[in-house]
Amino acid sequence: MNQHSGPGPHSLVLRLAGPIQSWGGQSQFNRRDTQSEPTKSGVLGLLAAAHGLRRQDPIEVLLSLTFGVRTDRPGTILRDYHTVSTLDGTPLPSAQVNAKGTQKRTSPPKYTHLTTRYYLQDAVFVAAVSGPQPLLETLTTAIRNPAFPLSLGRRSCPPTQPLLLTDPEHGTDLWHGDALSVLLRVPWQAPTRKPPTGRLPITVDDPTGDDVRTDLPTSFDPLHRAFTTRTVKHHWATPPGYPPLADHHDPFALLGG
Repeated sequence: MNQHSGPGPHSLVLRLAGPIQSWGGQSQFNRRDTQSEPTKSGVLGLLAAAHGLRRQDPIEVLLSLTFGVRTDRPGTILRDYHTVSTLDGTPLPSAQVNAKGTQKRTSPPKYTHLTTRYYLQDAVFVAAVSGPQPLLETLTTAIRNPAFPLSLGRRSCPPTQPLLLTDPEHGTDLWHGDALSVLLRVPWQAPTRKPPTGRLPITVDDPTGDDVRTDLPTSFDPLHRAFTTRTVKHHWATPPGYPPLADHHDPFALLGG
């Protein structure tokens, strides 16, 4: 499919949907939360995996991309509670290692580890990534033929198809416009029998934004994993195919009179 869509800014558009997805914030250890929408680090990680970058590889080329996400269906929270034990009944290893680099056993011995993880189930998001056209073209090719398996935040969360959304107006992989303008035009991706009310929320990178997110990665290296902040701005959308708002809304109508 032709990837060129004329001069000006361009965006790559992803449909992030699956049975479950999880976009971690700053939670660690035995409790892993999920954010209510995809994080920039999670989506850049997906693009890095598709492109064949390993965790130790530099990711500066991806940090120039502008990221935006629209919530087409927020989904519901799923709490996964489970235990971890060894197969042979020996004590679990600890985080400490000995002089040879081998993990020590827990002391006092711990035979069962409890962990709680949270997921979004049946959620649908639309993510737009804008940046240099040559880089976006490389990434769209990689998404169609990923070097590593792709996931929605965690390895246990594979995406459903289609993942890459093409521009139906021009028949191209890339959409013409910046992340915000594209998210206002992409057709609604989560139609249901019972139409929702209201408008769809959009969050987009914006240096003039009044909200801060701590999910911009500087390294995916497991030994030197690091993040910094980014500023975002919030918008609302009624994309094609989405039920429009009623002309008049009276919040006191249910009170009668």
